[in-house]
Amino acid sequence: MSTENETSTENGTSTENGTRPPGDGAAGGASLPDAAPVRFDTKITVVLRDDLEPWQRLNVTAFLVSGLGTAVPEVIGEPYEDADGISYLPMFRQPVLVLEASKETLTAAHGRALSRALPRAVFTSDLFATGNDRDNRAAVRAVPTGGLDLVGLAVYGPRNAVDKVVKGARMHP
Repeated sequence: MSTENETSTENGTSTENGTRPPGDGAAGGASLPDAAPVRFDTKITVVLRDDLEPWQRLNVTAFLVSGLGTAVPEVIGEPYEDADGISYLPMFRQPVLVLEASKETLTAAHGRALSRALPRAVFTSDLFATGNDRDNRAAVRAVPTGGLDLVGLAVYGPRNAVDKVVKGARMHP
């Protein structure tokens, strides 16, 4: 997906001046000194409930973003390779913004994400007591949408739409 500062090429994405963005795999992944900054027209944002323990914040974030990569393949970049030719898995092509919010703000953000039909992933407090995907899905399925005890939400979409969804959340410390 090209952004306002990018054009598509046969081998990937380049900026308006013809250079490739830093870290795109060109020249062994090295940053090019004349590469213009890349500005994405989309945003990946995770909102965590502000009363979580540090280990919970990390766990919830990891689970939430894993859902976006499978459902929205365009968020995934190219595989990485080090100078010795060792390959690594691809990661997101753009930054992930991590915010925190009160339970009420998180619930409101969830409602706005639903009303805008944006790709989203949820993590509820019940999932801390399960140990596998089958039980996780059953725990979410057992609760009506309005009754979900959300502790995390990941949202992907156009920058402005995501900004409106997460309104009221603040930067994670």
